[in-house]
Amino acid sequence: MTDSLTPSQLLPEDTATPAIQPVTEPTRGDIDAMPGLVLLEFGAGWCGYCKAAQPLIMEALNKDAQTQHGKLMHIKIEDGKGKRLGRSFSIKLWPTLVALLNGVEVGRVVRPQDAREILDILPPA
Repeated sequence: MTDSLTPSQLLPEDTATPAIQPVTEPTRGDIDAMPGLVLLEFGAGWCGYCKAAQPLIMEALNKDAQTQHGKLMHIKIEDGKGKRLGRSFSIKLWPTLVALLNGVEVGRVVRPQDAREILDILPPA
């Protein structure tokens, strides 16, 4: 099964106030230290290309893909001006999906046109 996390689920700054939790973007060090297969999805909520890619991403991350590629953590990263994590991965266009295996980049795809492009960057289980 795919674990989809947002930065707020990874690093809440204040858990004393459950209704309002400031979001802290994970650092490059946090991402590099993650074990196993991680798919980073860089984009923006207002981005038309990002919205159009969502069905393709969900299709690629279905349970059949999990069987072929093993357990996968999917993390959406809100990118934009002043966002250091996107710059550290040299993100230029959205959406960009970066596959990492034990913190090492093993593939990336920019503005995927079909689910196969996404699956092709994931290593086999």
